[in-house]
Amino acid sequence: MPVDQTHDPFEDRLSAALHQAGGTFDTDRAALAAAGEVRGRRLRLRRRALLAGGAAGLALVGVGGALLVPSGADDGVRGGSVAATGSGKPTAAPAVPAVSADDMIRTLTKLLPEGKVTRGAARGTDSPLGLPPLAQVVFDDGEGAGAVSLVVDRVRRGEGTFDPASVVTPCPGMEMPGTVPDTCVTQNLADGSVATLIQGYEYPDRREDTKAWSVDLVTPAGQRVSVSEWNAAAEKGEPVSRPEPPLELSQLKALAAAKEWRRVADALPEPAAAPTASGSAADTSGLAGRRILAVLTDSLPDGVRVVSSDHDESEFAYAVLDDGEGRSYVQVNMQRGMSDVAGELYGSGAETLADGTLVATRQGPGEKGGEGVVMWTVDTMRADGRRVVVSAFNAGSQTTAATRPEPALTMAQLRKIALSSQWEVLGD
Repeated sequence: MPVDQTHDPFEDRLSAALHQAGGTFDTDRAALAAAGEVRGRRLRLRRRALLAGGAAGLALVGVGGALLVPSGADDGVRGGSVAATGSGKPTAAPAVPAVSADDMIRTLTKLLPEGKVTRGAARGTDSPLGLPPLAQVVFDDGEGAGAVSLVVDRVRRGEGTFDPASVVTPCPGMEMPGTVPDTCVTQNLADGSVATLIQGYEYPDRREDTKAWSVDLVTPAGQRVSVSEWNAAAEKGEPVSRPEPPLELSQLKALAAAKEWRRVADALPEPAAAPTASGSAADTSGLAGRRILAVLTDSLPDGVRVVSSDHDESEFAYAVLDDGEGRSYVQVNMQRGMSDVAGELYGSGAETLADGTLVATRQGPGEKGGEGVVMWTVDTMRADGRRVVVSAFNAGSQTTAATRPEPALTMAQLRKIALSSQWEVLGD
């Protein structure tokens, strides 16, 4: 979708939006603030473990559900040149040739056993918004189709000796009921890499027979390969097509350990830590905000133009839209590890979907003083505690006068964005 390169004056500066982000939630903001003060940001290991009963924290969009960067949404950051860091300073990427989406599919196809491969979603190392390389296919060895998804990324090694075991997906403990898979083991490989191998179900309560097996592998150099497979043609929404996923767990581990993926990872810049108010590093990728913005803009309906946009480093992004009937401000807040305050954030009137996702909606006046401004919100929380809140306004910002009777996006469109499976591949 075309992006207008002219920017409005920033009446609603991003910094102000971030400091006041809690004020945009339509739920109990005091409870949210208190919970955040006590908890801070969740450790990534716990967040990953919460998903282990399904796809081991490696849940990916199903085949055909590509997480693609919209054409024209270029903020000047490209793989192979520079990447955003927590400090706001670019980090030069290593001099390794970029890997295309076609390269990712070709490599995955080459490494799979003999069988029929149908291409699904793919992304190379040249994502303008820093999204990790991705390859998804449907693989059929003659005994039924199974989806296979693979993501390559880098993790921050920090100072001193790096231990891959410190970031690889951990096996969940019994203290987290409902997340324990059939089998889970973490192994040390001969080259110093550490891999966690998990066999479980897409839904921990097994309400469907879709099995999800995964391997998360981290090397001493900080290269990360996460591969998952299912005994159906897609992660969700497709019937079971075979008793087990197509690859044995040992084959899945060999696929993750293939040297070809190390070159892909080497074409990515090593992420820098994003500092928090206390000076600690909470978001080790520094790219979460960019990825949130990518999902938002990629999910917009046809005919809606992005006038301006911005994001922070971790949990917030916004875009000013224009569908020809006036400008409309849309924002996304995403928080992880919020399960323990779900009861305070979602009342008895919240909708509970089949996969455990909570959905609350609100339509009312804006909260920041803009004349005639209305605010429409869809507030969701996945079973793993990932909260996505999407709000739209009938003005170019929250503090200026209304430019149209209603926001540019309908409640149904906001709901579709908030419930998109693309939020599950953002990484940590």
